[in-house]
Amino acid sequence: MALSTEAAFQAYEAVRHRLPLVVPTGVEYRRANSLADIADDFDVFLLDAFGVLNIGDAAIPGTRERIEALKSDGKRVLVVSNAAGFPHKALTEKYVRLGYDFDPEDVITSRATLLAGLNGRSGLHWGLMATRSTGLRDLEGLTLTYLEEAPEDYDTVEGFLLVGSAAWTEERQMLLEDALRKRPRPVLVGNPDIVAPRETGFSVEPGHFAHRLADCTGIAPEFYGKPFADIFDLAFKRLGDVDRSRVVMVGDSLHTDILGARNVGIASALIANYGFFAGQDAEKAVSAAGIVPDFILERP
Repeated sequence: MALSTEAAFQAYEAVRHRLPLVVPTGVEYRRANSLADIADDFDVFLLDAFGVLNIGDAAIPGTRERIEALKSDGKRVLVVSNAAGFPHKALTEKYVRLGYDFDPEDVITSRATLLAGLNGRSGLHWGLMATRSTGLRDLEGLTLTYLEEAPEDYDTVEGFLLVGSAAWTEERQMLLEDALRKRPRPVLVGNPDIVAPRETGFSVEPGHFAHRLADCTGIAPEFYGKPFADIFDLAFKRLGDVDRSRVVMVGDSLHTDILGARNVGIASALIANYGFFAGQDAEKAVSAAGIVPDFILERP
C-alpha cells in the first residue's frame, strides 16, 4: 500500500496526541539551498537516512560530497535513523554500497534504541513483527517468535516488538489486536514512522500499525526512535560533551525529524525537495502542522 503525501501528512496529524508536544517559539525559519549554506552555524550534523542520504536504494546525488566536505571542515556527522527493520551491520553495509563512509558507531538507529530500552525485560518471550529475510542479527539475546499466521503464537508470547512491517498483513494485524484485547501485554515499537518515502510513494511502517492497535485496544505502545527523546539520548551518548546549540538535526519529515529536534531542544533543518515533501509545498505543511524548523533546505 502506497500513500500520497497528503494522506501521509494527515496520518501523522491524526496521532499528534501520542507525539511530543510542540511548544511555540516564535522563531521564523530561514531558507537556504543546502547544508553548505549552514555549515558555519553548527559543529554537529545529525542526518536522517531516507530523504537525506537516499531514496530507496539510490543515494541522493551530491550528498556524499557534501558530507565529506563537512567532515573535512572538522564537523561531526552522525546518522540518526528509524531504520529498525535492518540489523546494524546490514545498514552500515548499505551505506557503503551507496558511497558513504560512516564509522559504524556513528550510525544511531531506533533498533539500537529499542534494545537499550528493554529495561530488564530482555528475558521475556517476545512476538516479533519483522521480515524474516532481514535476519535476527542484534536480536540474538532475545527469545523471539515471528508473528505470522498462527493465532497461538500471539496468545502465548509475553510482549510484542514491532520493528519491520514489509511482510505485515491485515490478517496478522487482526490477530495482534485480538490477542491484545484478550490479554493486554507490552507493545514496544522500534520504528515510530507511519510512512517512509520510496521511489513510487510512501510505504506503511510499524508506527502506522502501532497507532491502529492503540486506537482499537486502548494499549499505549512504547515508541523508540524519532520524534521521541530516547534515540537522541543515544546520539548524545556517542557524541559526548558537545554544545547542543551547535547541533542540528537534518531530515525530510516534520513529524519525526523536526519534531524530534524540537523535543530535545536542538536546531533542525527540513529537506524540501527530497523525501517526504518532494514535489510538494513544504512551507504550507509547516504552517498547517505548526512544527517549525530553523531552516528549510532545497537539498542536503
